[in-house]
Amino acid sequence: MSQEHDQGLIAHLAKQGIDDKMVMGHPAGLFVLFFTEMWERFSYYGMRALLVIFLVSQVADGGWEWSRSEAMNLFGLYTMLVYFTPLLGGIIADRFTGFRKAIILGAIIMTLGHASMALEMVNANFFYIGLGLMILGNGMFKPNISSMVGQLYPDNSTKKDGGYTIFYMGINAGAFLGMLLCGYIGEKVGWHYGFGLAGVFMMFGGLQFYFAGKLFGIVGESPKEHKESVKKGVEEEDEQLPTNVVRDRLIVVVVLMFFSIFFFLSFEQAGGSMSIFALDYTQRILPGNAGTIFMWVDTLLTLFPLVIVTYVLWSLGKKIYSKYPTTIIFTAISFLIVWGLGLWKIGREFNAVETEVTASWFQILNSFFIITLASAFSKMWEKVWNPAGPIKFALGLILVGVGFAVLAFGAKDIPQGAQTASVSMIWLIAAYFFHTTGELCLSPVGLSYVSKLSPKKFVGLIFGAWFMASGIANGLAGFGGGLIDRIAEEHSLSYFFGIFAVMPAAAGLVLILISPILKKMMHGIH
Repeated sequence: MSQEHDQGLIAHLAKQGIDDKMVMGHPAGLFVLFFTEMWERFSYYGMRALLVIFLVSQVADGGWEWSRSEAMNLFGLYTMLVYFTPLLGGIIADRFTGFRKAIILGAIIMTLGHASMALEMVNANFFYIGLGLMILGNGMFKPNISSMVGQLYPDNSTKKDGGYTIFYMGINAGAFLGMLLCGYIGEKVGWHYGFGLAGVFMMFGGLQFYFAGKLFGIVGESPKEHKESVKKGVEEEDEQLPTNVVRDRLIVVVVLMFFSIFFFLSFEQAGGSMSIFALDYTQRILPGNAGTIFMWVDTLLTLFPLVIVTYVLWSLGKKIYSKYPTTIIFTAISFLIVWGLGLWKIGREFNAVETEVTASWFQILNSFFIITLASAFSKMWEKVWNPAGPIKFALGLILVGVGFAVLAFGAKDIPQGAQTASVSMIWLIAAYFFHTTGELCLSPVGLSYVSKLSPKKFVGLIFGAWFMASGIANGLAGFGGGLIDRIAEEHSLSYFFGIFAVMPAAAGLVLILISPILKKMMHGIH
């Protein structure tokens, strides 16, 4: 839909004082947030891809040689706290700083966290200090940037779900590049280099956002600044709703939060038990033609997302460079660096004696599939089939279950209690494909519905609660993944993955049954 035809969106932007320039039919501000979140996810997922693998690797290889259970427990605790602190960050933004200042503060704290983790070879305490700073910084950053995306659109805009899906593509472009480059450099060059690289791009993300602040009008201002803007004539859009409507919509949000736990409990095995499966049970040394084919596939995987996000940057630059040149310059510098690293990695692999797929490489598949499929899902929701949010959620839960069913089937021939095996990588690739389709049905839709259903003055707090539910799921995922050895010894590895197939699929069926009730309680929000 063109800018001219979407009069509701144009009127909304004017009321909020937001720059009305459009990129690909969406507000230019969406793409500034796209790149800010992209570099933050680069930093988070780049570090996460290394965490468990670093902890369980041998001391001779620079790791800490922890047991799988110990590594999974730390992973679960860290990822749980990362998603708990957004509740506090949402409250601080709603009451004191506003979204924009909270995002910038979070970016600074996370940059310092990565710098500290890069010093792990000097003293182990730097590693733990870095994790703590990452937890605090993410709490300030994560809920508030998601809130800003929602406020770019009217609640009933047909473009809102599509906007969140595009934003989600930015999340996964950053995650892809972070896992690809930080994972590769960490495993092949040095762990501390991988941890440190993640912080460089977090810094660039914060800078490009800071210099585009005026583009967002009154969106994201502190409460004090917001009141002053309203007095100057910029209108505040805050629909007054009956108490029962607000209550019912919040109940729907809570129900969706509850079911999201079942999704992320399984989905977040990607950084834990699925990484262990990749490290110890998957055939990763590829001889002869198989190695050559992989190198070319990996080259295309590296270049394709870079080309896509570079095109997005070019499209944004054409629209806003004249007014916000510093934002585009900082983003362009970061792109030059990441292009250089990508080409260096490709050249290094083609000159290697043997082709060994890094264990962290498999995690990029989720983000690659997101990047390639996000646009199709966005168009499907907008033009072809747009079921109510609970149905989309249910599909996501069922599909993540299908992914683990595929992995359970692939592991069926691994002997009970085996510590190593050499299973074809096709099973992991297929599992990540189904997990990704499930994620596209649930995660960006969840962000959109939290924005639509929440009262405006509490949206930061409720986004914080949404991420806290993900934190609970991550904690449970770490605990459950830590049982991999015990369950594999008592039953089998296939049985272990089967558990994570059944739980979300069963939850999805329950959600389908109650979806008519939830749809009614949304009171017109679709």
